[in-house]
Amino acid sequence: MAKAKVAVWKFSSCDGCQLSLLDCEDELLTLAERIEIAYFLEATSATVDGPYDVSIVEGSITNLHDAERIHEVRESSRALVTIGACATAGGIQALRNFASVDEFTRVVYASPEYISTLRDSTPISAHVPVDFELRGCPINKEQLLELISALVAARRPRLREHSVCVECKRRDTVCVMVAKGTPCLGPVTHAGCGAICPAYDRGCFGCYGPMESPNTVALSAELARQGAEEIDLVRIYRTFNAGAPAFKQASEAHERV
Repeated sequence: MAKAKVAVWKFSSCDGCQLSLLDCEDELLTLAERIEIAYFLEATSATVDGPYDVSIVEGSITNLHDAERIHEVRESSRALVTIGACATAGGIQALRNFASVDEFTRVVYASPEYISTLRDSTPISAHVPVDFELRGCPINKEQLLELISALVAARRPRLREHSVCVECKRRDTVCVMVAKGTPCLGPVTHAGCGAICPAYDRGCFGCYGPMESPNTVALSAELARQGAEEIDLVRIYRTFNAGAPAFKQASEAHERV
């Protein structure tokens, strides 16, 4: 049986999600008979031409070159998977969507006239059809292995859809919001991290983006009851997944007040 050709592509990102894939080296041995890593410049300069059975994409679209290149990737891929906050929601760089790009480049770069960039940082799905999204900053490698295995086996991947709060309950972690009044995005954030931050008495920062149908209105009301001001609520939703629609709308709702 022919091996499935897998390609890994980088756009605007920190490479953290690709490193999570490299960290799967032992686990990937179990899939070695079924897949061929055909393109993965983070791991090797050796490449195999497409088309590809599965393309895994990290990073957001922030310039014209990448906006064109992602269409080439889509056309050469049977299935396209986006991984991480950058690829699924625009990443931390989507914070620029709420401000002036010209002002940012003027402050950061000594010669801003040489910088060519788009007004917004956008997820891959804003440009081409995406078959699956894997959230996280960085992603959970077990979820990635499950997704790759499912695609190769032509079955539906078994991925979590509940919130971080469920993970807290499963590991018997006391709710930091209820017990200590600590601001926490756990009730509206997609599971996958294992509730690491609440386990260390810190509120969830929303690394895995909005869960399915997040009730940000109720969460904001509770945070406000505990003392959060409007500017605090804006900042709470503007972290790794600031560009995700649910978090974007929640932050803008409090910015207008």
